[in-house]
Formats: sequence, C-alpha cells, structure tokens
Amino acid sequence: MFDSLSERFDTIFRKLKGRGKLTEDNIKESMREVRRALLEADVNFKIVKNFINEVSAKAVGTEVMKSLTPGHQVVKIVHEQLIHLMGDTNFSIRLHDNRMTKILLVGLQGSGKTTTCSKLANKLRKKGINPMLVACDVYRPAAIHQLEVLGKQLSIPVFSDPKSKNVVKIAKKAMKRAEVDNVNLMIFDTAGRLHIDSLLMKELRDLKKAVEPDYIFFVADAMTGQDAVNVAREFHDQLAFSGVILTKMDSDARGGAALSIKAVTGKPLCFVGTGEKVSDFEEFHPDRMANRILGMGDVLSLIEKAEASMDMEEAEAMAKRMQKNQFTFDDFLKQLQQIRNMGPLDQLMGMIPGMNNKAMKGMQVDDGQLQRVEAIIFSMTPRERDKPLLINGSRRKRIAAGSGTSVQEVNRLLKQFEQMKKMMKKFSNPKFMKGNMLPF
Repeated sequence: MFDSLSERFDTIFRKLKGRGKLTEDNIKESMREVRRALLEADVNFKIVKNFINEVSAKAVGTEVMKSLTPGHQVVKIVHEQLIHLMGDTNFSIRLHDNRMTKILLVGLQGSGKTTTCSKLANKLRKKGINPMLVACDVYRPAAIHQLEVLGKQLSIPVFSDPKSKNVVKIAKKAMKRAEVDNVNLMIFDTAGRLHIDSLLMKELRDLKKAVEPDYIFFVADAMTGQDAVNVAREFHDQLAFSGVILTKMDSDARGGAALSIKAVTGKPLCFVGTGEKVSDFEEFHPDRMANRILGMGDVLSLIEKAEASMDMEEAEAMAKRMQKNQFTFDDFLKQLQQIRNMGPLDQLMGMIPGMNNKAMKGMQVDDGQLQRVEAIIFSMTPRERDKPLLINGSRRKRIAAGSGTSVQEVNRLLKQFEQMKKMMKKFSNPKFMKGNMLPF
C-alpha cells in the first residue's frame, strides 16, 4: 500500500534534502510535485489543496529557511501534516467488562464485510472475550454459509436463521441466544446496499435501533478510491457510523481513500485489511502510516507482528541453544516458519526504516525462496538436521532430488547455515561483545 506515493515522495524529498539552502521557489517547486503525487494517488482535490497550503505556509517560515537542514525540516512538516490528515489520535475499541459489546458492519456489496467480520472477531478475541458472529445478510446467496465456514475455521459461533428474511427479528433472536451462551461480543454482518436504496437504508436504520450497537463500522474497498470516500460520506449522513475499515489495502498502491476518509467524513480509519488470511488485519495508526509513506519504516508494527506470531518460550530456548552453539536445522526451520507467519516478506521489509521502494526494487523479495529452503530441510533426515557435517556429496544429491532443487542450492544453504552458526558463536562470546560494544 502507498507504494506509488512513497516512491514519488522519496524522489521529491531526496532532491530537497540535497540543497544546502532553500528558497521560496525551491519550496513552491517541491509543493507542485507533492500536489501532483497526491492527486495521482487519488486523494480528494480539496484535501490536496488544503494540505499544500498548510505545508507551504509552514515551510516558508523563518525557522525552516534559516535552519541548518532546511530540507529535513520540510519533510518533518509534511510528516506532521500527513498525521493530521489521517487523524491526530489512534482509534481504539473499548470492550465492556460488565456488559455485551455490539458491533455493526455496513457498506456496499462486495466490499468484504463478511470476511471482515471474522477478521475483526479474531483480532478482538482475547482472554475473557467470547465473540459471536450474526448473519444478517439475507439477500446474497451463500452469504450465511460463508460466515458459518469462517466461524468454524476460527471456532467462533455463528447465529443464523435461514428461514427468516427479517433482519431485525434475526438480530433480536441472536441477542437472546448470546445472553444464554455468555457471549460478550457480537458482530453483525449485513447485506451490501447502495446509499440511494431508501428501503434497504431504512432496514439498516431499523437494525441500528433494535441492536443499539456500540460501534458501527463502514467497510469499504480501498481499490475504489474516491468512490469509497464519497459513498462513506453518504452512509455517515444516514447512519452516523463510528469509523471506517478499508479492505484490500495490499492491492491498492495509491492509498487515496486512506488519506481522504478522515477529512471527508470526520470519522477515523480504524482498521485495514492487508491480505487474504484472517491474520492480515491491522489497526490503523496515522503516525505509523505517515512513517511508511515517507520511507521511515514502522518498527512498532513489525514488533507487534513478531510478538503475535512467535512463541516467546520457544524463542528463549532457541537463544540458549545458540549461546551453546547447539543451533540445528530444526531450529532454523522453526525460525523460517515464524517469519512466514508474520506475513509477506515485501510487507515486512517495508516496515524496516530506510527500506524505501527504490531500495526494495534492487532486492529479490521472494517468498518462494523460503519455500525452497523449507523443502531442502524437510528432505534431510532427522540426524542430518541435527548434525549437518554428515551431509556428504551423495547425501547432497539425494536431498536435492527429494526437494526438487539443485545441488548448488543445497550447498548454498549449508554454507549460509555454517556462516550463521559462526556469527552466533561470536556474538555469544562475552569477550567479543565487550570489544565490539558501541559507545552509547
């Protein structure tokens, strides 16, 4: 997400930082390029105009013009304005301790509401939270079945009433069932509808009145750009929703909807769907997203992904084995699998500071390479994984044939593994660490 915009900004600000001194003409020229970049990213025209005016007014100030690093100062101003544009504060759901929390998802047909139901439930599920999904999409064929399949995969109960077409009655029955089953979080899936369909919009208003939800989220497809923003405004006028969830952000390289939604509706962007897996669902943090857009990385999100996908006890045990130089291919395999659980490699690389799109273009970020490494390790016997020195020429041929790779790839992996073990042995040596400590 934001690939195109990040690349454009990187070019603009690299040129700006290269100037020892800035003039008003330099800043005007840069702002023209920023304006063009934002418009090409499908950001609302009025929002772009206001954004440029505010950045320009601050950028030609005395503090910037007389600064030792004026280019960096301008980037800092753009960073602050991007955060302001997307929302100065982070949205967070408050789940009630003493009563049920109810969430209603609304939006156009095909925006991904049903899948988002399961992703949101999985995201909010934690100790003490017992969620239930409610199937109130009575119009789309197989919508109820889809929700039931997703619920079964996550072991989350789904309430449905295939015999009824009255969504208000279905919701009321679901709430009664939830009380009996000690459910304390209900997420209602609704049918997609156009804001100009008065009958279906009345149905949503009736459902809202019956359920009295704590939160209403408008679910929009990020790839529809400004259309999603305009429809969101119409839905908000009729339902007064709490916030927005953007789906398919991994497929949208522009990001115009994410940048415009807060300014147009006055409501925050709360969550983003970043892939097809249930785990590909993130809370939206304006400050972190501004960092990503400007190539500053997103270390906090990277740490959160690592904590969510890694077994900390296993990681500690592995660290002790590393210190004793007992690291095996089984340990290496577990590390690879944990990295893959964190998400696609290109997304993870984008969260590392300094890894902008230009830097990424020269790199082969290949998830398939991890699969080939896994295949090689799986083709080894348990004894070979434990003692790689046993792997002679004939064993290497057997492993290559079994994994569908070449002997050269097997040799390369064995060499990398040995180099990694040597490096780990150095780092576990207190004398080495003492002599190589950085002075801070």
